[in-house]
Parts: sequence; C-alpha cells; structure tokens
Amino acid sequence: MLTKKGVIIFVNLVLVLALFNWSVTEKEEILENGELVLLELAPVDPRSLMQGDYMRLSYAISRPELFDSLDQKGYAVLKLGQYNVAELVRFQKKEQPLSPKEQLLKYSKTDWTINLGAESYFFEEGQAKTFEQAKYGGLRVDEKGNSILIGLYDEKQQLLKPKRAEK
Repeated sequence: MLTKKGVIIFVNLVLVLALFNWSVTEKEEILENGELVLLELAPVDPRSLMQGDYMRLSYAISRPELFDSLDQKGYAVLKLGQYNVAELVRFQKKEQPLSPKEQLLKYSKTDWTINLGAESYFFEEGQAKTFEQAKYGGLRVDEKGNSILIGLYDEKQQLLKPKRAEK
C-alpha cells in the first residue's frame, strides 16, 4: 500500500518525466520544422583543456553598439538574405509586430554579451582544423524565436562535417 509520501514522490516523478518528454518533443519540432538561419560568427578561442575540443561561439549580432539600452530578454529581429544568412534588423521586447520576411530569435542579456541560446559547439578530439573554417553558426528557429544549433557552416554556406579517421 502506498503511503502519502510515496504518492507524492510518484506524482513528482511522473511530472518530471512528462516535462522532460514535452521539452524533447518541442526541440524535435524545431529541428523538423524550424527555419534554417545562418548567423555570422565573431572570432573566439576554440579550445578548452577541461572540456576537450569545442568552439565557444560568439555571433556578430551579439555585440551591438546599443548593448546598455537593451532589455534583459527580448527578440533579435532578423532578415534572411541569400542562402539564409541573417542580417540584424533590430532588437525588440515583444514578438510582434513583424514585417514580412522577418524572423524572430530570442535573446537574453548577461553583463557583457547577448546569449542566443547556442554559445558552444562541441566536436570530437582532433577535428579542430575542420571547424576552424567556420564562418556561420546554423540554427533552426521556430516562429516564436526558439532556436537549436544544428552545425557550423563555412564561407560557402556548406555544413562542416568531421573528417573520418583513416584506418
């Protein structure tokens, strides 16, 4: 027989699992139906001794001149150009209004930068040369501005893929 404490633990477990599954489903929806947006990368240090090979991503639009006047959270409004390369139009607090061909991207502001939700890209050890060529971060973005980083792209807007080890 379940005690009151056991019921509470069981209900909490079910809630945690339901929230986790909902989050996974939401991310899969963005991956499947989100718009591909290529954001130009700004130079950063690509290594971490503690975490292995990874690239800390900084986007050109993350360093606006009006940084101090931005809200803590809001939206970067982007206009997609040729090959889905994004150009910053403006920052705004709310989702609306949008003009045709504009895309929302959620941001949050820290003390020194703007986070777009995809600030690091981890890759297999020994693949640094491949990813040093990165010029764009590729994100899938839904209509509400939620995004997922799907890869890094070179100057020709081609997805960079790890080189296979020769045997």
